[in-house]
Amino acid sequence: MSLNIVPFVSVDNMMKLVHHLGPERMMTEIAAYIEADFRRWESFDKTPRVASHSDVGVIELMPTSDGEMYGFKYVNGHPKNTREGLQTVTAFGLLAEVQTGYPILLTEMTILTALRTAAMSALAAKHLAPEGATTMALIGNGAQAEFQALAFRAICGVTHVRLYDSDPAATRKCIRNLAGSGLTLTPCTSAEEAMEGAEIITTCTADKQLATILTDNMVGPGTHINAVGGDCPGKTELHHDILLRSAIFVEYPPQTRIEGEIQQLAPDHPVTELWQVITGQAEGRTDARQITLFDSVGFAIEDFSALRYVHDQLKTLPYSEPLDMIADPDDPRDLYGMLLRAKAKAA
Repeated sequence: MSLNIVPFVSVDNMMKLVHHLGPERMMTEIAAYIEADFRRWESFDKTPRVASHSDVGVIELMPTSDGEMYGFKYVNGHPKNTREGLQTVTAFGLLAEVQTGYPILLTEMTILTALRTAAMSALAAKHLAPEGATTMALIGNGAQAEFQALAFRAICGVTHVRLYDSDPAATRKCIRNLAGSGLTLTPCTSAEEAMEGAEIITTCTADKQLATILTDNMVGPGTHINAVGGDCPGKTELHHDILLRSAIFVEYPPQTRIEGEIQQLAPDHPVTELWQVITGQAEGRTDARQITLFDSVGFAIEDFSALRYVHDQLKTLPYSEPLDMIADPDDPRDLYGMLLRAKAKAA
């Protein structure tokens, strides 16, 4: 393919790719790509995402490079959008060659981000959750919920999901969409009820506020918590005291201390970076009664992994279309001449 032609994955093609491979397989394989990239953590440029906050949401850029490829994701988070019939989160991403600076992939990432986020949650739980855990409380049953449930089934062996959302229609939607998945699904009328018997708790609510979805008395010993919804300044889901009782694991501290649950804590509160657990440089869960918390905010390396995964899949699968995106003059120094020749050709 010519360097000026970029493979473009539309929403339609992304859905075809997901249906071809299956969502559970995709999330399992994306998790493996993330784990592989975390094992070479020191190879990557790392910076907190560039965020533009407003009263109604946030727009962010998430860039990174491993020295050979560069990737970024554009993503927004606007909780009020659902009231207007719009998605809370939308995204697209780009992968480029460092050697030339030319893009090699442009893709939708609204669906891909949902897959990546769930894959990351399950990957963290694989390293931190109690051994043999099979029951998860899933609090917040919106757009991310089904992906989380399926990822935990595929990667962690979860068989029973207890569901709660402040909007019962969201829980009904989730149960309807997961019918036939092989999961046992229990709708609950409160967060407390959802947590009964759960070894894993995943919170993925969308409100942009300092919320307390879980209070300290609700979390017993031996639990693993994935806090997914708190992902920007001023937005949390867990009571401060839960954090004080937990061993906390994060992606990239300079970003998580601004955006995650630990924004509630002192800037020097000890946390462990998950890549260190994956590489064996730090301990994960140390005993059966320990509370472990993955303070998930999403980090650019995870999106890079997902972009790299899609790029590799497209080497053999037909789910992209050519996009004439880069100007390609006969003489690289004569861009204006290309414009003149195009005008003459059109005349």
